[in-house]
Amino acid sequence: MGEIKGFLKYSRTEAGHRPIEERIYDFKELELALSPDQLRQQAARCMDCGIPFCHAAGCPLGNRIPEFNELIYQGRWRMACKMLHSTNNFPEVTGRVCPAPCETACTLAVNDEPVLIRHIELQIVERGFKEGWIKPLVPEHKTSKRVAVIGSGPAGLAAAQQLARAGHDVTVFEKADKIGGMLRYGIPDFKLAKSIIDRRLGQLTAEGVEFQSGVTVGADISARYLQKMFDCVCLTIGAGRPRDLAIQGRGYDNIVFAMDYLTVQNKLCSGEPINDAQIVTAKDKVVVVIGGGDTGSDCVGTARRQGAKEVHQLEILPKPPETRPDDTPWPMWPRIMRTSSSHEEGCDRRWSVMTKRFLGIETKVSALQGCEVEWEKNRQGWKLKEVKGTEFTLKADLVLLAMGFLHAQHEGLVNDLELKIDDNGNVTVDNFQTSRPWVFAAGDTVTGASLVVRAIDSGRRAAAAIDKWLSQRN
Repeated sequence: MGEIKGFLKYSRTEAGHRPIEERIYDFKELELALSPDQLRQQAARCMDCGIPFCHAAGCPLGNRIPEFNELIYQGRWRMACKMLHSTNNFPEVTGRVCPAPCETACTLAVNDEPVLIRHIELQIVERGFKEGWIKPLVPEHKTSKRVAVIGSGPAGLAAAQQLARAGHDVTVFEKADKIGGMLRYGIPDFKLAKSIIDRRLGQLTAEGVEFQSGVTVGADISARYLQKMFDCVCLTIGAGRPRDLAIQGRGYDNIVFAMDYLTVQNKLCSGEPINDAQIVTAKDKVVVVIGGGDTGSDCVGTARRQGAKEVHQLEILPKPPETRPDDTPWPMWPRIMRTSSSHEEGCDRRWSVMTKRFLGIETKVSALQGCEVEWEKNRQGWKLKEVKGTEFTLKADLVLLAMGFLHAQHEGLVNDLELKIDDNGNVTVDNFQTSRPWVFAAGDTVTGASLVVRAIDSGRRAAAAIDKWLSQRN
């Protein structure tokens, strides 16, 4: 630890954001950086807690958080950067978009504000790039083994980098026009600028990873081709099947899945070619976002920047409490009320609300009808009950469905390979190996939709399993 009583001497200082009146008119990143002196103070708050729950219970990657906090306090930034990369391939991503379960597991969080871990992580890696400390790690020896990684999200990129560093020849296939998967097309630029992804892709390319974008595996190339040309395959295609809302009026044109909406705006920001017919904008419209999670929040921020007249967000679950409830005790991730930067920009939020039907004129939705609900718990679990007399009608010029994701798309490669799937529709694995021994899978393909940090961890561990399997086949 850097300073024995630092956690008593210093208070938590948030990084902060650009002013709302400024940032809602562009898609530039909104988070501001603390100064080196401020970061040193924040690192000094890391206490000698004996068991670092931030590392052991909070971080899926097992980042060595107390160690890099102490190094920052000592001014040893380069060593901190090296330590951070020993467990995390892309700290510049997790430092921007991770919800930081490490912080809620911090021992200080028992009765105080936790250490500012996520922002310290971000500033370490950004200084590493600025100082030129982050360089390609090219393997000394090549194995001549060829591995195909299908999908270029966080799990796929992490697996590809680890496999390339182990000496294997790695080719990443991506159906979209550019590499990055959910990182590039699912996360708005105001949270993750796409130049950040391109910067890291340059390192992977220098390490020997080959990228082929605009290739749909299962259509443009077959499963048989993969088996013939590669020693093994790693599926990291994500959980791309969105949860739909099968109610009356669902077929109106201006009811759009959240990911389709976000993808279009990300392409516009990057200057990618797109048909006018695909463009969906919230300008001068009343926008209703159905779903209260992170994707819904991203839709709120995007709609606000596009010039929406009003933005409403509806969530079927009850409003969370302001403080940690008994059912999520420390160091668990707490079920509490959270307000994102997008919500701060202007949004009418409602909880315990169910959408019952859409109303429209010709092919366009014009309103939705819903009601309030109550949640009752019995022996079988939670049960939903409509509250009589709470019916309402809400005007809507654009409805965005952000109710989460079910599982990986089965059409195409999963079906072609005849892979076993579980009851939830996820690909079944044993130590990342699917029902076909030469096919591995990782990330959301296996777990269902989850956090970026878990996807990176899954990709790293899948790469280790693949490397071991390949070494046994010499």
